[in-house]
This record gives sequence, C-alpha cells and structure tokens, in this order.
Amino acid sequence: MICLEEVLEKLNEGVIVSDRDGSIIYYNKAQEEMEQMKKNEVLNNKLWDVYKYNRRQSEHAHIFKTGKPIYAKYKAHSKTDNGPQYVGYSSFPIQKDGQTIAVFSISHTETSLKNKLLETIELKRSLVTKDLQVIGNTNGTLYTFENIKGDSHVLKKAIEEAQNISLYDTDALIVGETGTGKELFAQSMHNFSPRANNPFVAVNCAAIPENLLESTLFGSVKGAFTGAIDQEGLFEYAKDGTLFLDEINSLPITLQPKLMRVLQERAVRRVGSNKLIPITCSVISASNEDPELLASEGRMRLDLFYRIAHASIYIPPLRERAEDILFFINHFLSTYQKKYLKQNIILSPTLYKTLLSYDWPGNTRELQHLIENLVIQAKSNETVFESFLPYYLRKKLSITDRVEEMARPLKSILESNQANYIENILVRNKWNITVAAKQLNISRQSLQYHIKKLGLVKSEEVF
Repeated sequence: MICLEEVLEKLNEGVIVSDRDGSIIYYNKAQEEMEQMKKNEVLNNKLWDVYKYNRRQSEHAHIFKTGKPIYAKYKAHSKTDNGPQYVGYSSFPIQKDGQTIAVFSISHTETSLKNKLLETIELKRSLVTKDLQVIGNTNGTLYTFENIKGDSHVLKKAIEEAQNISLYDTDALIVGETGTGKELFAQSMHNFSPRANNPFVAVNCAAIPENLLESTLFGSVKGAFTGAIDQEGLFEYAKDGTLFLDEINSLPITLQPKLMRVLQERAVRRVGSNKLIPITCSVISASNEDPELLASEGRMRLDLFYRIAHASIYIPPLRERAEDILFFINHFLSTYQKKYLKQNIILSPTLYKTLLSYDWPGNTRELQHLIENLVIQAKSNETVFESFLPYYLRKKLSITDRVEEMARPLKSILESNQANYIENILVRNKWNITVAAKQLNISRQSLQYHIKKLGLVKSEEVF
C-alpha cells in the first residue's frame, strides 16, 4: 500500500478516490495543485460537502449504482479566489468479486492537455523528418510540413491545425484559392499521419472527363460499358494510405451521391458490379471555392460537404498574408539565383513596392513563377526594375516602359520593410558600404545614416 501511494503521489495526473459512503479516502498531490485545496481538509470528508453540491448529483455515487465508468468530462468542481478550477477527468469503479468497493477519478488540466499535444506534435515532426530520409518519395509524396514556408501567424496557425488533424484517422477538407498550396498541405498531412508508410494517391477531379471519372474513382468490371475491363479504382488502389481528391468542387453533381455513400459505408462498388469492396484509405479533399457558396448554388450537396469535412483547414490567400509576400520575394530570389548560377540580383525599391501592393490572384504559385522569370532575365550584379515585369502584369498595373524614378528610392519602400531591404543588399555585398550605396543609388553618408537609424548590425561569420 505504501508503494502504491508513493507511485500515485509522483503522478502528474490528479487522483481522487471515494468509498461507498462518499467519503474521500485518497487525494494526491497533483489533485491538490489542480484544485488548489489542501489534502488534510479534504480526506475523510464527503464529496458533496467538499465540493458543495447536492448528493444526488454525485457522479461517484452514480458509478456505485451502475458500475459503469464516466469518460472525458470537463468541469469545475472547486472554486477559489481565482475563480472556478476546471479540470478534465474520467471516473472508474474499483470492483472486487463483482461488487464496486470504491470509485476513483483521474484528472488533468487543460494546460497539461495542450502541452502533451504539443509534445506529441513535436515528436511526430522529428520522427517524420527521420523517416522520410529512409522512405524518400516512395509513398508518392515529395513534401512534408518542413517544406511549407512563410512567416505569417495565420499560415502557422493553419499548419498547426493540419498537424493536429493528421494525428487522427479522419477525413478532411482543405479550402484555399488556386496556388495556395493545398496539395502541399495534403502531402504533409499524409506524411505526418500514421499512414505515412502507405501510398498517397492524388487525383484532380477537374482533369478527368466525366464519363471516365466514375470508373477511375470506383473501378469497373468487364462489360460494364464499351471497353470496360476488370480494374480497381483509386479508392482500392490507395489501400491503407490516403486518397487526395483535388478540386472536389468540380465533381459532377450526379457522382456526388455515390461518393457520399462510399465515405459513409467505407465500401465501394465497381461500375457494373453489385459486390461491396471495403476501403481502408483516409480521404483528403480540396476545394478552391467556398463550400458554403457551392452548396447555396446547388453545385455541391450539403450532405456531401458534411461527409468530406469531418475536419477542415482554410489556407488564407497570399493577399491576406502581407508578411509572407516579402518572405517569398526574398526566398524565391535566393532560390532561383542558386538554380541559375547568378548572384547579387537586386529588386529596386519601386519594384518591391509594386510587388508588395499587388493582390496576387494566383497566390504563391504566381509569385514564384514571377520571381523565377525576373531572375532568368537579369544578370548577376544587376538591379531589376518594373520594366522587367511580364507584359501581362505591366499592363494590369498600368506600368509603362520607363526609366525608373530613383531620386528618393528608399521612400518608395514601405517603412516596415526598409530594414529588411537594406540589410539584404548589405549582406549580398558583404557589408561593402560603397558598393551597397551605389546599388541603392544613394550616398555612402546616407546609407550609413539609414544603418544607424534602423539599428542594423553586421553579423559575425561563424566557421
């Protein structure tokens, strides 16, 4: 008994035990800390007296009568000067010879739950990174959450939500405009999930003709239609992995009831067959349109939406993530200079301002292709102006082929981005003030003034 009490006192979870009369016979240290009550004031007292409720409301008394546990409750039993002390808990009977002789509850705080979830996610991230070094892309994927870049809070929140969903075996819906990285998220979720060693199978519902889409998804039997053969569909092919249905908003309304039935029954019928084949894959769907709008316009059945969106993730468009625009400009500029063996390509202040104020209807994909195009056109050690932009963008932004006005270049960059812009140029020129000032088209004295004003400091190189 002494050993058991010693073990219970060392637990991070709270433990409380009551006998048949409702008297508290055990109350550990963790429970004291959670409820901010003293053990010597609790032990040998009745539950309803300690927690100040009607005896008829006692869950422990109810368990004595039924012999059945109560799972996953979340309540505040105790109250202090700091307000109600909420804990999550489950309660269980202790039985001997078929009779309940005591009841105990195991409790945890909301903070401890969140910490455990974060620990689980961090552990999973490290395991996924190690596993992929072995798996490579043999499961049909190229990306993990490590490949999703960006500095914005909303993007990091979306990643956190996706990681959390990935830990559970549930179907999910990703909503985001074209170019926001929905398949990048889907592949990352697969590689973060327990199914990571199994296939990731992707299909674009908009890219397959309607008359072939049904057999592609669900399979077919020989003779079902002209040219039909015995063939498994993608639901079967995905096996214990993940099936990614991209642009599910393009799925014909006539096929939606069958997809809904498959998701509900977790079984598929091949075209031309009455035989039910169990499916074991999870399903991640993606839509580049608002599902509620699709439902209101009659293009998506509302019951299908509920089936595919057990959990959902929204990826905000780039125009709602201003800090990510600047991040990706610099990220892609660095990436493509390395790819095309160029160096020290600088975007002019006015061009920076133009890119930061553009609404990017094609999102990250459009920005990536644009920066690649600019790097291809530019030479090493060259400053890129608005005139380098593709014709469609210059026309859209009403930019003429003119010599860029550089009289007050730094004034054309948003104040919040000046430090980043100047520091990038200094780093690329190894903090050579003369060369950097020339590229900025300002004097050495002016550059030194901005360095001091913005608090820029040369980083020490570490070898």
